[in-house]
Amino acid sequence: MDREARAELTRLLLIIGGLLAAIIGLFLLLNSGDPGTLIAIFSTRFLGIFIEAVPFLLLGTLVSGLIEAFLTADDIARIVPRNPVAATLVGTFMGFTFPVCECGVVPVVRRLYTKGLPVSVGVTFLLAAPVINPIVLASTATAFGFGGILIGRFVITAIVAFSVGLVFALAARPREVLRASSLNALAPVMGGSGDAPVTIGGAIALPTMTAAPRKSLVGGLREAITLAGDEFFEMGRYLIIGSLLAAAMQTVISQDLLLTLGRDPVISVVSMQALAFLLSVCSTVDSFLALAFAGTFTTGSLLAFLTFGPMVDIKSMLMFLGVFRQRVVVYLILLPLLMTLLIGIWINLNLSL
Repeated sequence: MDREARAELTRLLLIIGGLLAAIIGLFLLLNSGDPGTLIAIFSTRFLGIFIEAVPFLLLGTLVSGLIEAFLTADDIARIVPRNPVAATLVGTFMGFTFPVCECGVVPVVRRLYTKGLPVSVGVTFLLAAPVINPIVLASTATAFGFGGILIGRFVITAIVAFSVGLVFALAARPREVLRASSLNALAPVMGGSGDAPVTIGGAIALPTMTAAPRKSLVGGLREAITLAGDEFFEMGRYLIIGSLLAAAMQTVISQDLLLTLGRDPVISVVSMQALAFLLSVCSTVDSFLALAFAGTFTTGSLLAFLTFGPMVDIKSMLMFLGVFRQRVVVYLILLPLLMTLLIGIWINLNLSL
């Protein structure tokens, strides 16, 4: 990690630490409960979130290491269409090739960028893969059966991810989207400085690359494990911070308050989006949590929970900062937030799923 990134991470840690202290301190002042009990609840929830997420982060970093060791830029050039719209569509369904949740998708996307993956395809994959993959398909079907919730979850995710990806395909360049460290990683792939990579419609152009020799199985696996370890510890810092924030919010927010908001067609959607962001439940199991709210909250709000949460939560937001510029992270939060909000409200007002 470069000096600028370390300084930014230090500032982020100080800000988040202050917020955590303020939130917990305010809650202790306003609540007559035993502080020891509250701290125990906070610790239990933090460990629950962290332990649930760590295996998927580990899986993501292992996939990332295997990509670096065995996938070449020429492979990406063959797989991804040159047309930016078609390439973005491919990114929507790449989760069936790389079935990772939001805890593991970020390191996979970052590694694919170093192999020349177009920016728009990476963004689309980042937003879509936590839902559009076989594991989440099976868990959602188990919780809700084959019906409106299952179909709606996958259709809404595909629409939102593809739409956001198109924005990046038509209006963004790599140097405007990626952090300096990610651009520097692109330099060997591009055969240049990494500061101004060639782009076509926001995609990294790959016509003149020299094919790298394939690594042996043993050498490639050794390199993959080494890289996975380094990336696990780098992304793990963001995961710890996100888990701490999510646990604090779970401890502070009254569940009774949320239940009183469940039937309003607008407020219910906003409430479930906020809940999804703050609870940061892994997409492989969040359908079972949503099922607990099925009798209380509107259908549109449940779908907003099941689509927005896997795209953006506290954990993934902080990990985004390790790959994208801060301004881009804001877009990656606001665009899915507004789109799932509008879709959820529209469903509540017009459909009965």
